Amino acid sequence: MSASPEAIDMAKVAALAADDKLATDVVVLDVSEQLVITDCFVIASAPNERQVNAIVDSVEEKLREAGHKPVRREGTREGRWALLDYVDIVVHIQHNDERNFYALERLWRDCPTVPVEGIAAPTAPAADDDARAEDSSE
Repeated sequence: MSASPEAIDMAKVAALAADDKLATDVVVLDVSEQLVITDCFVIASAPNERQVNAIVDSVEEKLREAGHKPVRREGTREGRWALLDYVDIVVHIQHNDERNFYALERLWRDCPTVPVEGIAAPTAPAADDDARAEDSSE
């Protein structure tokens, strides 16, 4: 079973809202095969706390306009890792340091990504790409 169409639509709204506020490496993961509590994760990052909070505000505003309200919000005061739980989707907006440390994409790497038109794929190179780059420089 894959993510519901409603969850995918919500995730796309959240991803585009994050991208509008210059979030980096915005990705949507379909975690429905692995988790029973939600269908999609939206993951985005920013270089500082103010931008994390601006992204949170944008995501909440766009999802509210689409008729959705979070059932839980965590971490918005600190601005390092905010979590917005909409039941069908969970939005993670992280400071770059937290994103690199916790590496949610690596943890959930078996889950397919959901393409979002207008958002480029994350730019983080894979470990295999680093090894190939070293081999080609010899």
